[in-house]
Amino acid sequence: MFYTLSQVSDGPPRFRRQTDECLQCHSSTLTGNIPGHVMRSVFPDVSGQPILSAGTFTTTDESPLKERWGGWYVTGRSGAQRHMGNLVFRNPEQAEKPNLDPGANVTDLRGRVDTSPYLSKHSDVVALMVIEHQTRVQNLITRAAYQTRLALEYEAALNRDLGRPADQRLDSTLSRVKSVAEPLVRAMLFVKEAPLTEPVAGTSTFTADFPREGPRDPKGRSLRDFDLKRRLFRYPCSYLIYSPQFDALPALAKEYVYRRLREVLTGRGTSPDFSPLAPGDRQAILEVLQATKPDFKQCNETHP
Repeated sequence: MFYTLSQVSDGPPRFRRQTDECLQCHSSTLTGNIPGHVMRSVFPDVSGQPILSAGTFTTTDESPLKERWGGWYVTGRSGAQRHMGNLVFRNPEQAEKPNLDPGANVTDLRGRVDTSPYLSKHSDVVALMVIEHQTRVQNLITRAAYQTRLALEYEAALNRDLGRPADQRLDSTLSRVKSVAEPLVRAMLFVKEAPLTEPVAGTSTFTADFPREGPRDPKGRSLRDFDLKRRLFRYPCSYLIYSPQFDALPALAKEYVYRRLREVLTGRGTSPDFSPLAPGDRQAILEVLQATKPDFKQCNETHP
């Protein structure tokens, strides 16, 4: 849900729940038609406004780098890989045939913006890549939770109206859960992640700080460990599996996600879409989850 806080000091601060204005964009096709986050890339003009005639991009971890970070400051190195960060376009014609070279491999924002009022002088490229992944997966978790609850409510009403047992499971319920949980599984396993063609390096301590926050298995492995040479993470399974939002998924949706993860990671019943996931990576992810996610291990033992 979205809330606003008045920026005018006219009494005690009050959060006001938004049910329309924010949701015009934040509950739309951009977010899967549920309240969610949006990360976009634009062609900004000299005043900071997007040149809409040049188009915009919704940014996720599936986006090619050349379509990311338009309208953002970006610090870090990406080699010959280009992106849209750090650039201003003076007219639509310039945006139609952009030269992305001046915005690449910027490690210091001096001369571009005064960073002194901010908590950090960095706009770390690795942190931006992480939030792109998190934004998309968080939206898919929200969507799976919403739609599963709706399906269960419909099922309960239908069973009640037809005089059937309250816990009778409908095939239509399972189908609706699959339709929202399967995309979540694919996103969590980075099925369509845009590959890196050269190493990426940030400018802050983020690359070292972020991995420290995650649980580790007995071999010292964590889903927060970075790769940054071929892809974002060393073990391509989303760290959001540890989040309170994921843990709050309805049991039916979470069981589906766990079952599909187990099938993919053990090489059983998978589609060709998961073929880029190497056997060694599958085994490592499976071992990390079994050691660090107790309900995943319990689900494996209950439904082998």
